Amino acid sequence: MSRQSLPQLVVQAQQLLTQIPQHPQYQALQFDCDVNLGDVNQFFNTLQSECQIKGDRTH
Repeated sequence: MSRQSLPQLVVQAQQLLTQIPQHPQYQALQFDCDVNLGDVNQFFNTLQSECQIKGDRTH
């Protein structure tokens, strides 16, 4: 199993997040909770920024 870098995984997760709200099964759930997909996306944006900052320091 090849390991992807954390930034690569973050990009993949963000791509999946854009697909989830459009999926008919998700829409049928009428899902409501304290954390929404926007919050999760913001988490990944922050994580990606941190990876870039820390990555710049290690090179």
